[in-house]
Amino acid sequence: MFAVCVEVHVKPENRDDFIRASITNAKCSVQEPGNLRFDVIQQVDDPNRFILYEVYRDSAGMAAHKETPHYAAWRDAVAPWMAEPRRGIKHTALWPDTEALWAVE
Repeated sequence: MFAVCVEVHVKPENRDDFIRASITNAKCSVQEPGNLRFDVIQQVDDPNRFILYEVYRDSAGMAAHKETPHYAAWRDAVAPWMAEPRRGIKHTALWPDTEALWAVE
């Protein structure tokens, strides 16, 4: 599995719009076959900073996400709201693994 943590710092006047756009993107993203998780997390001590935590089955799922209309709409909408460029850090997810996520007892 692959995970990415996207660090985002938005302008205060655009915070609410960013939240709405990001939640819409997240709701669409979790419907993608390659997506396992998409969290929108707001920093407690600085409400203008966010983490988008995304987990995909594989690198193909991660690449497919960037080709979706909802991602393109989000990317274009939020670009002028950034206080600084967003930063995505890619990771390999070790636990829980795909089998653990989908295990049925």
